[in-house]
Amino acid sequence: MKLSICTISFRHHLYSIDQLAHFAKAQGFQGIELWGVHAKNLADEPHYGADWLRSYGLETSMLSDYLPLEAPIAEMMAETEKLSSLATHWGTKKIRTFVGKKGSADTSEEERKELIARLRILCDYFESKGQDLLVETHPNTVTDNLPSTMQLLEETNHPSLRVNFDVLHIWESGINPIFAMKQLHPYISHFHFKNIASRAQLDVFSPNNVYAASGSREGMVPLFEGAVDYDEFLAAARSMEKIDASLEWFGANVKNVLTKDAQEVKKALQLVRI
Repeated sequence: MKLSICTISFRHHLYSIDQLAHFAKAQGFQGIELWGVHAKNLADEPHYGADWLRSYGLETSMLSDYLPLEAPIAEMMAETEKLSSLATHWGTKKIRTFVGKKGSADTSEEERKELIARLRILCDYFESKGQDLLVETHPNTVTDNLPSTMQLLEETNHPSLRVNFDVLHIWESGINPIFAMKQLHPYISHFHFKNIASRAQLDVFSPNNVYAASGSREGMVPLFEGAVDYDEFLAAARSMEKIDASLEWFGANVKNVLTKDAQEVKKALQLVRI
């Protein structure tokens, strides 16, 4: 299992992409998950890309963005083409998005059908470019729980539609992440790892809070100190070592937490060389 840092973890920090690559290399990460807005803002400096990142011994594990599935098709496709081109430039075949802006229970049958139709259009395009579209398991989207996610995958029925499996959010939905991982195994192309001190504090990850510079970070804890049992999960995930994972940290002391969490993940996966 290759580990990546997420550039979104540094969204409120004054670090350059050069500094992030140096940090990732120094701490033994294998890749960088590039936030879409960061990739777009670096587009005017084309020397940054896959070749540049390889000079650090790193790869772009995923380009993470939010495709406008509800927008007019021309607008949706313009954004899709832009992200696809950026993904090619950065050498990744994985583009992450959310599906819908409401939870599955609040999404009507007609709304769901329209989202699936849009996903098929996007997947056809990404397939033509040799790329995959990863839908993230996330609250307040159609993939907010296991049954709805499985249904979406079956209804869309496209080889380029894959899953970014967010362990915490699966746990948040009330399903055992190990059970969900086994059910979704054929579709998973990436993991997001993060944790919380208690279920009562999950609101700290709501987008309005987590993306705000002044938002609360109460309850965000290192990976092995929270309510989700990552020792147990990673023991079960050893058979999926070929799937990449990103450490998604939104709290303080970013470099220290990521460094320690990466060391602990490698130990749990028995990947540390002694």
